[in-house]
Amino acid sequence: MSDTTSCSIDRRGVATVTLNRPDVCNAMDEIMIAELTATLTALRLNSEVRMLILAASGSCFSSGSDLKWMKRGALADPNHNFEDALRLARLLRTLDRLPIPTIARVHGPALGVGLGIISCCDLAVCTKDAWFSIPETRLGLIPAVVGPYIISRIGSTAARRYFLTAEKMNSATACKIGLIHEEAHDLTGMDAQIECWVNEIGQNSPHALAAAKRLITSVDHRPIDDAMISDTAHRIAHIRTHEEAQEGVNAFLEQRAPYWLSAAI
Repeated sequence: MSDTTSCSIDRRGVATVTLNRPDVCNAMDEIMIAELTATLTALRLNSEVRMLILAASGSCFSSGSDLKWMKRGALADPNHNFEDALRLARLLRTLDRLPIPTIARVHGPALGVGLGIISCCDLAVCTKDAWFSIPETRLGLIPAVVGPYIISRIGSTAARRYFLTAEKMNSATACKIGLIHEEAHDLTGMDAQIECWVNEIGQNSPHALAAAKRLITSVDHRPIDDAMISDTAHRIAHIRTHEEAQEGVNAFLEQRAPYWLSAAI
């Protein structure tokens, strides 16, 4: 039982994990990092889970790192801080590498680590009143652990601006630079967009979705050389023989629903 997060799974296999420290605006500390990592790892091992929605309680998605946690780090030695950073890095990698589609449901502010979490999700939607910031340099720090995921999401040009200025960006700007995919007028509109994505994703082969995520990770920022050509050719050759690929093609030709739609997403 987690004190900092909650998790529910509906009959369709859609898991909703909620950051649940509203009293501190869902700031991340070592306990929350450990519990969220454990929750995500358990979901990864659950074959009944088909996708994940990452949400937050209260009025804020995440204010970033817990100030008390940061203060303890400032008083600790470099080895302690290194282990602390590794635990956060493992959380982000766990979320980024989940084999199921992931959706960030963002309302209110999201700062620092909060942007890292959003950047590790496949899809993200926010309300129009959401705003975002990467404030580390104002504290004499750098967004080192979350940096690779944020840069991959928004690109180096936007990262140069928002890492160095630490200025706020609104929901429209977050969409423009690619941090957020869609913005909604309110919570109801945001949930409608999520439901639309859930329905669209639910029509797709679970095995193909996982393979597509691995493909993106593998080819991102790599040159299209002989090695990549060989790699991608092997991937399609392999997946064509998988039972879900054969079922998908046969279902299309026979004008019927494939068996994975029996979950009624």
